[in-house]
Amino acid sequence: MGKVLVTGAAGFIGFHLSKRLLGRGVEVVGLDNVNDYYDVRLKEARLAQLTPLPGFRFVKMDLADREAMADLFAREQFQTVVNLAAQAGVRYSLVNPHAYTESNITGFINILEGCRHNKVKHLVYASSSSVYGANTEMPFSVHHNVDHPVSLYAATKKANELMAHTYSSLYGLPTTGLRFFTVYGPWGRPDMALFLFTKAILEGKSIDVFNNGKMQRDFTYVDDIVEGVMRVMEKIPAGNPAWSGKSPDPGTSYAPYRIYNIGNNSPVELMRFIEVLEDALGKTAQKNLLPIQPGDVPATYADVDDLMRDVGFKPSTSIEEGVGKFVKWYREYYGK
Repeated sequence: MGKVLVTGAAGFIGFHLSKRLLGRGVEVVGLDNVNDYYDVRLKEARLAQLTPLPGFRFVKMDLADREAMADLFAREQFQTVVNLAAQAGVRYSLVNPHAYTESNITGFINILEGCRHNKVKHLVYASSSSVYGANTEMPFSVHHNVDHPVSLYAATKKANELMAHTYSSLYGLPTTGLRFFTVYGPWGRPDMALFLFTKAILEGKSIDVFNNGKMQRDFTYVDDIVEGVMRVMEKIPAGNPAWSGKSPDPGTSYAPYRIYNIGNNSPVELMRFIEVLEDALGKTAQKNLLPIQPGDVPATYADVDDLMRDVGFKPSTSIEEGVGKFVKWYREYYGK
């Protein structure tokens, strides 16, 4: 796959992907602006694991810096680009909407332009299960229409898919969008439920349980996400000859463009997830039951048939195994 640019390399998924690529002898340029959306020390600790590894170089840069991004692409001549950098989080998009347009829209156009002008062979980018928005037909399929997002974060991810399709159509740039479903695991994000819950339970504090614990999520272990990304990187999309403008398929195109779900294909109720965490910690949580929050969706459930058919992979790590590995990492990292 040649020289690879991984954006968001100091982030949760970017760190794990970079490590896996380097383990296979791939040359990786990791880009990140190391912002303070969450604890910078965790991002720096991830980078400290990557920087000694042969084949890795780190570039501190903001995706929204148009000139710097253009220079980077021209200088490095990447074969493959994996864009995992984004302003994440549904609830934060209610508080700071401009952070999402700067990173997820302006930043993404700079990536598309870099790929276009430097003949990148394949752009793989993170979308999100949040694009399904108000959809209720389960499991969520890439062949369903996704025109009703319920958060600005989701809208920017849907916009990324539309922008990628435009470049696939106009310039023949092969692009693959990956809709991730609630990723968790070691080195995870501190703003995600598993991290917040673990910290609070160990400190004897109560946890906020939204939708009275009836929320359902397709929790997906980070190693499964990375395996899916690795396989998709090597599967450069071509146009779908069966695609028709009379009944347009949202998941494919006449252009070299594809969308895949990467989820566990096994939704778990939030209350059950908490039970598994309590078992792993050996402590019971004090639960503060709350209504569903604006921008949240009550359930996610991934149809991964296309991923299975095209790259022969389906996530399979159970929450018992995955949560156990997270708790082990958390205790070691924080000395709890």
